[in-house]
Amino acid sequence: MGPRILFVCLGNICRSPAAEAVVRAQAEARGLAIRLDSAGTSGWHEGEAPYPPMIAAAARRGYDMTQLRARRFRPEDFANFDLIVVMDHANRQAVDDLRPPNSPTPVRLFMDYAPRVAADEVPDPYYTRDFDGALDLIETAADGLLRALAAQP
Repeated sequence: MGPRILFVCLGNICRSPAAEAVVRAQAEARGLAIRLDSAGTSGWHEGEAPYPPMIAAAARRGYDMTQLRARRFRPEDFANFDLIVVMDHANRQAVDDLRPPNSPTPVRLFMDYAPRVAADEVPDPYYTRDFDGALDLIETAADGLLRALAAQP
């Protein structure tokens, strides 16, 4: 089935579900088989659909997020995924704080896959209100992630 990748942000209603939707669409367009999911480090929105302004911004670009539902990141996600991709440094710390002993699963910043972009985090559009700016970063990092996966033996 290919690699199993989990995207993580704070509430799992903006950035990580958008990353899941964008990577899914880009992977399908490239014929790549990948298992994707997303989660949040908080449980504030468990079971909720993504934030409506993010759904609308993604839909304008052809990405469907309507079927996604928020869930909280769990320690067992380390065993269930081959790669955990976080949106910012605070997410990384929260995820690493839940790492089981001896878990080899890598945790990477999403923007690590967009080295030509001056940002190292995807700012949270729930607070910045810049949904299109977040999607620009997500699309760029998604392309870099898929190129990195395609280059692996």
